[in-house]
Amino acid sequence: MRLDIIAFGAHPDDVELFAGGTLAKMAALGHATGIVDMSGGEKGTRGSRAQRAREAKEAARILGVRIRENLGLPDGQVESTPRARLKVIRVLRNYRPLVVLTHHWDDRHPDHVNTSRLVMEAAHHAGLAKIKTGQERFRPGAILYFKLPTGCFPSLIVDVSEFCEPRTRAIQAYRSQLFDPGSREPATYLSQPDFLTHVENVHAFYGTLIGKRLGEGFYAKGIPEIPDLVEFFKGQSSSRFR
Repeated sequence: MRLDIIAFGAHPDDVELFAGGTLAKMAALGHATGIVDMSGGEKGTRGSRAQRAREAKEAARILGVRIRENLGLPDGQVESTPRARLKVIRVLRNYRPLVVLTHHWDDRHPDHVNTSRLVMEAAHHAGLAKIKTGQERFRPGAILYFKLPTGCFPSLIVDVSEFCEPRTRAIQAYRSQLFDPGSREPATYLSQPDFLTHVENVHAFYGTLIGKRLGEGFYAKGIPEIPDLVEFFKGQSSSRFR
């Protein structure tokens, strides 16, 4: 199976929080999408590996992704080692995505930082013929980074106004991580009552930048190519009038 877009997250729920609307929208447009989690999130304060796996499966169903895989790297110790790079290279060569989504490298969580580096390095090395995996070499066309740090302006914003509902349901699938007044587990940032409101505020901010209700922002290291200028802007001119 060839995929159009693959999103790599350090832990189950990372992708849903910052690119879930984009994946839901791309799937609705007929594009083949997938999610690859580096770890099972087993070191997280709340929940267990088994719970996170069940939640990830349900979230994937909601977003309409074709595949969801877990590379089994140790939570809290995701690193760009030769073994880990080879795992990601095999995924990229197997599914041959046009676009890859992953964490921005400027992040306080070491696993997020290292996932960003790991995916970037693997995307390059997947195109090297002398790295043998029994697969044809391949290099994705673009890497887009999500969860942008303060002060980082997005290279592009995807309008996800019509996909708020599936994105929210996918995030809420992670019941072990979110606010639960009956839970006796220690509180975390994600388990605060206003956490989902904060996530919505971020997407609302990106939406205002493109004149839409909600958006998801991504950063690209290079300048993206627009193959057909007319097609790119078609249908946008009418929205200029009020």
